[in-house]
Amino acid sequence: MLGTGLGQLASEITDKLEIPYGEIPNFPVSTVEGHAGALIFGKLGGVDIMAMQGRFHYYEGYSMKEVTFPVRVMYELGIKTLFVSNAAGGMNPAFKIGDLMVITDHINFFPEHPLRGKNFPTGPRFPDMHEAYDHELINLATKIAKEKNIRLVYGVYIGTTGPTFETPAEYKMYRTLGGDTVGMSTVPEVIVAHHCGIKTFGISVVTDLGGFDNPVEVSHEEVQEAADKAQPLMTEIMREMIKRTA
Repeated sequence: MLGTGLGQLASEITDKLEIPYGEIPNFPVSTVEGHAGALIFGKLGGVDIMAMQGRFHYYEGYSMKEVTFPVRVMYELGIKTLFVSNAAGGMNPAFKIGDLMVITDHINFFPEHPLRGKNFPTGPRFPDMHEAYDHELINLATKIAKEKNIRLVYGVYIGTTGPTFETPAEYKMYRTLGGDTVGMSTVPEVIVAHHCGIKTFGISVVTDLGGFDNPVEVSHEEVQEAADKAQPLMTEIMREMIKRTA
């Protein structure tokens, strides 16, 4: 699941069949710049994969069921492992713009829960969330990054509604609550994937920094630019992880 500025990872996919979201029954359509809006079947690292080039966001006006519908489709197609990426604002003073942060946990600030309503039989009514991000996959990413001399950082991702970027006070609040990065996606999809028994690995590209003494204005264009620069390193890690988990 490829987020803002990270859709070019799709260029690494070979033997691909590309289906625009608009041609798939019941699929929403991505309206955000940087999200191409296509479902791709093919190979990455020699392994058969399904990739979402662009995702759907709650702030676009979609319900949580619409946002997470593609994950339900993945489950029905037999997907066992989900790799999800996003662009995020960094609040940890040790982070730098362009860092790749492996998500170890998340805090859900969305006003609507993706599992609200009738329980799907893919999982229990009250799913345990102690390991929403698979420890074995995190360890594998760490090993690969060391082999390739790629800097990784680790932390907690806070998922918020958007579409505004955070105020300086909000950045400080989220940091105080235990967050290392903050963004507008990922959490709903990961919750539904976990409910379906799909193992998940998440990674944030730190595209801007906030919550420090000197506030810095941020634009969507700057976020995309930072994500594009970090993309080759993320692609290298993802490709190798997929190859080794096949």
